[in-house]
This record gives sequence, C-alpha cells and structure tokens, in this order.
Amino acid sequence: MHRPGKFEHNRWLGDKRSQVVYDLDNLPDDDAGIIDELMTAEAFACFGPDSLAEARNRGYKAFRGNGSGVADVDTSAA
Repeated sequence: MHRPGKFEHNRWLGDKRSQVVYDLDNLPDDDAGIIDELMTAEAFACFGPDSLAEARNRGYKAFRGNGSGVADVDTSAA
C-alpha cells in the first residue's frame, strides 16, 4: 500500500469520524481506498507513541480486529 506523505513515519492512522485505527504497514492494497478517502476528508489522527495500545487508549477501535484486516498479524511490535 502507498503510505500518505504526511504519515511516512507512522504505522497507525485513525479516522476521527468513526474512531477506527488502521495499520498502514499491513493494510491490504484492496483497502487502500479507505486511506485515500480519509486523506481527502482530512479527518485523520496519528498517535504518540505510534502504537495500537495508544490508539485504543484514546478510544479508537482497530480496523477488522487488529488494524490490518488480517487476524494473524502481530501488532505488538511497533
């Protein structure tokens, strides 16, 4: 997946409208349109530290279980 320029050093990107967080390192290409739409709407958020735990701490839910859409991806290493 092509990573948005503003977030070239971030792994986790949140959608402020739906409170869903996406794993940019593991998001399949067929779901890339979600990120393109998010950039167009300018309703995105990044997290510091850049981790799924921090996104969850701020009330975000992971996209399809772990952010990537693939249930077996290890998201603990950030």
